Amino acid sequence: MASSCSVFFTILVFISLFLFYSASGTLVFPLKHSFSRTQFNSTHHLLKSTTVRSASRLHHHRHPHRQVSLPLTPGSDYTLSFSLGSQTISLYMDTGSDVVWLPCHPFDCILCEGKYNPTSIPNPGPINLTSAVPVSCKSRACSAVHSSLPSSDLCTIAKCPLEDIEISDCKSYSCPPFYYAYGDGSFIAKLYSDELSIPMSSPSLILQNFTFGCAHSALGEPIGVAGFGRGTLSLPAQLANNSPEIGNYFSYCLVSHSFDTNQVNRPSPLILGRYSVDEKMKQMKNYYSDYAYTPMLENPKHPYFYSVGLEGVSIGKTKIPAPASLRRVDRRGNGGMVVDSGTTFTMLPLKFYETVVTEFVRRVGPVLKRANPVEEKTGLRPCYYMDSGSKNVPQLLLHFGGNSSVVMPRRNYFYEFVDEKVKRKVGCVMLMNGGDEGESGPAGILGNYFQQGFEVVYDLEKKRVGFAKRKCASLWDNLNQH
Repeated sequence: MASSCSVFFTILVFISLFLFYSASGTLVFPLKHSFSRTQFNSTHHLLKSTTVRSASRLHHHRHPHRQVSLPLTPGSDYTLSFSLGSQTISLYMDTGSDVVWLPCHPFDCILCEGKYNPTSIPNPGPINLTSAVPVSCKSRACSAVHSSLPSSDLCTIAKCPLEDIEISDCKSYSCPPFYYAYGDGSFIAKLYSDELSIPMSSPSLILQNFTFGCAHSALGEPIGVAGFGRGTLSLPAQLANNSPEIGNYFSYCLVSHSFDTNQVNRPSPLILGRYSVDEKMKQMKNYYSDYAYTPMLENPKHPYFYSVGLEGVSIGKTKIPAPASLRRVDRRGNGGMVVDSGTTFTMLPLKFYETVVTEFVRRVGPVLKRANPVEEKTGLRPCYYMDSGSKNVPQLLLHFGGNSSVVMPRRNYFYEFVDEKVKRKVGCVMLMNGGDEGESGPAGILGNYFQQGFEVVYDLEKKRVGFAKRKCASLWDNLNQH
């Protein structure tokens, strides 16, 4: 039973800068990559593990047990840290899910050993909740987390008497536990609410009835999630109820890392609200550029997705038109490309993927030797031995709806590393086969590896996603100074 004493959910400013506030009303969080080399015995192992998990993520997007997709385990996820009362906890930041959930005492996590590295996620929880109030079965939040089930059904499950259901008097009955299943794990949680206080200025930003899930049991998922999807229970949506200027516009800028530990450790800024760009920032070489915007596509079956239309891909000067399934979402909720911070690799439907790869091979094959053993070990293709250097790797552009095109930096789509076994430098295309075009759900995913070195903006008021080339570490430093 929750105590009557109110204890704030408080996001504090720690020495380690969990967040800071600018005078323009912008909240900035440092995102930390959960990747750790110690979890993998070789680069081949790292890439193979990540390709398998990316494929698993896409499968869950297409065949969800619930209307929420959840992040993968280490190697692909970014975390942010909160302080709740006197406790600090790290959560995955995920644009592919729309609820905030935490592991709570007592917490039983089955098959969770080795799922994360304590050095990269120092505050995994679980936490103790002493003041949070259970959410009523009558609430909209309860219906939302249970895939829009009617409150009468939910209150029946909560054992509210029939006479009370008939007169809508079931407020004292708690929302039933909900179940999430995803790629290689699941959990059961209950909804709670409390007051969320963000001390940014005077007065502090306070959210009444901030709603979150509290999980006491999980399978293969020891870390909680801060959902940033389009649903009503996501962190931005709840912020927007009180502060639309913060919740309806957010962006992140993922530091380019190429799985390099030194780069991974740099903070990537997560920015809630608009920030002002001064002349100094504009003059920084290779720093400031305008956004290339593309409209968000509405998805009637998966409304929490940030879906966009991919019109085509250019390899060098050859533009390859995308199939209709990538350009739009149909009435059944199938198609489109999901912009997803929780998936590592970018995935395209089979035929289109093969066409893109064939063009890449046509250009590179005559000058670079194919590294077939590396392809077998990593799950990526094509891969090449880079004995003659990378000057022969063609440029790649993504063409989105709204007549916007984004030039990809080579390191975003072509990963070079040393094959430890033969001591030769190799390079692999960072695209994956997303399966048959006729499958239900999204046709493709724009993964976070392609998003490195870009500020990716989610403008919920104008319903568009924007991409702008950035030096993300410099952006963090400049926002911190301001």
